[in-house]
Amino acid sequence: MMLVIPAIDLRGGRCVRLYQGSYERETVYFDDPVKMAKLWRVQNARVLHVVDLDAARGGSPDGTEDNRSVIARICETLDIPIQVGGGIRTLEDIQTMLDLGVYRVVLGTAAVRNPDLVSEAIERHSCSRVVVGIDAKDGEVRVEGWTEGSGLDAVEFAQDMEARGVRRFVYTDISRDGTLEGPNVDAYRELGKHLDKAHITASGGVGDYRDLLRIKETAAYGVDSVIIGRALYENKFPCQQFWCWNRKENVDLDRYSTAKLREAGVLPSDC
Repeated sequence: MMLVIPAIDLRGGRCVRLYQGSYERETVYFDDPVKMAKLWRVQNARVLHVVDLDAARGGSPDGTEDNRSVIARICETLDIPIQVGGGIRTLEDIQTMLDLGVYRVVLGTAAVRNPDLVSEAIERHSCSRVVVGIDAKDGEVRVEGWTEGSGLDAVEFAQDMEARGVRRFVYTDISRDGTLEGPNVDAYRELGKHLDKAHITASGGVGDYRDLLRIKETAAYGVDSVIIGRALYENKFPCQQFWCWNRKENVDLDRYSTAKLREAGVLPSDC
């Protein structure tokens, strides 16, 4: 079974999407990310993927944009695991996120700049709570909110991370992200062929249910989940017609299961 994970990208306290990672090509989908998170929960989301775009790029120049309070409210409000990436650079940052109620953190730039941090974080918090995000363009790992190249090959980088204890990668093909043009399944296969123990969460390019079927075919290469953003926000899946997207302002956002899903182990242990 392929786990579908809705994405919530935060910028300036609002829920947005970027096109191919460009901060200049932004679409605002919802002013209240907490309400957006609750709407995904009503639509039966089992996990949410949250990205702090401001923190990923080093924060706003005047230091006014801090999405941590939004993240804390999402974690406090929902009963499902929340994974968060963007701007998490130190052990202190990791601890802060976990203290906010985040289930697991996604390390990106920090894993490239300071690989030893990954080893120490996994030793301290386990490989289920610390995962690595690989944001790649033409096979090269990008950093600093996708704005800079690292010179690292994505597959070689993943192999080093796996040797350090990483058991899950969130792999995003930047050229596909936000385009609805289809996922880069060849990249998932190539990465999976070179991993022994780690699993892969696919990200970028999903446009409709046919893309989900294509991703499902890569299960043999360790792909067991997929993050979806724009396609969900723009109602690209027929099943959404049976949910509440078209009347979202009138939906009772508190009518979902009260089961303590975080404690029930919705996410399988990667360790």
